[in-house]
Amino acid sequence: MNARLILEDGMVYHGKSFGADKDLFGEIVFNTSMSGYQEIITDPSYAGQVVMMTYPHIGNYGINSEDMESDRPSLNGFIVKELCEFPSNYRSEQSLDEFLKSHGITGLQGIDTRAVTRRIREVGAMRCMISVSDLPDKDLVEKVRNSAQMKGAELVSSVSSEKVEIVGDTNAKFKVALIHYGMKGNIAKELIKRECSLTIFPAKVTASEILESNPDGIMLSNGPGDPAAVKYAIDTIKELIGKKIPIFGICLGHQLLAHALGAKTYKLKFGHRGANHPVLDKSTGRVEITTQNHGFSVLPESLSDDVELTHLNLNDGTVEGLRHKNLPLFSVQYHPEAAPGPHDSKYLFDRFIDMMDKEA
Repeated sequence: MNARLILEDGMVYHGKSFGADKDLFGEIVFNTSMSGYQEIITDPSYAGQVVMMTYPHIGNYGINSEDMESDRPSLNGFIVKELCEFPSNYRSEQSLDEFLKSHGITGLQGIDTRAVTRRIREVGAMRCMISVSDLPDKDLVEKVRNSAQMKGAELVSSVSSEKVEIVGDTNAKFKVALIHYGMKGNIAKELIKRECSLTIFPAKVTASEILESNPDGIMLSNGPGDPAAVKYAIDTIKELIGKKIPIFGICLGHQLLAHALGAKTYKLKFGHRGANHPVLDKSTGRVEITTQNHGFSVLPESLSDDVELTHLNLNDGTVEGLRHKNLPLFSVQYHPEAAPGPHDSKYLFDRFIDMMDKEA
């Protein structure tokens, strides 16, 4: 079916729809990964967004049940240059087209994704619409400009779990309270590999409920939206800080921890999304190639004197990690649990384990 991508600035691109055939709105962002589209589509951090892949050929290895980061897609829409309609891989269970259709997600193919990426880099991330309707362009542009914005959006509650869940061996060496702000499944897998039993709490859990579980450590997961809008999570983390329980934050969890420590965040022009972002570990001088997915960043000058900036993005100098100088807590903006990779940063899970061992 004929479809159009309508950008907030008035640009219009023509292509063909796949998956579901319905109109949708969202913030358009681009991801530079060459593989891992299934993990991207099922990453809850993309809630409220329309993801465009810069790699031109997507869908060639299909979809399988083992590589899901959550039980369903959370993104609003998906854009590719060329869709592979006949995947060829021994693990494939269905095509990308079939998967999106089964979840009611509209895809768009056949547009010049390089041109759109350049536009986003020049203008910044903006609201957009994928439309299969016959309405005039000017009417659709007006609809886009009246749609919801990402800044100020509290999206965590739309992707978090609704009840407490215990995962892993209950007799494991460490008990970890994992707060689900939009958690990727691989975070849980990496912790379970390291002898952790997990109690996964909904995002609106209280500090007292966390403390009642008597955890050895607390994990703050990734998630979508504007961190400053998730005030209930920030308040909970403030209560947990200083309890001498190790805390490790990833992505949104990193930003929420920064807010709880008195720092501020701001919206990046077009964000960081891809599997090839170089990050400097300031303590070792080592450079890690990382997977990233965020549109907000911690404002470095807002960090207090008792918080140390530990990791820097080598592309634009933005904050990629921090730790408290006196308390057992640290966080990173990127994804050490990244699947399919890279795996340069998995040592951070070992650091969390060592921290729990020390505080035990």
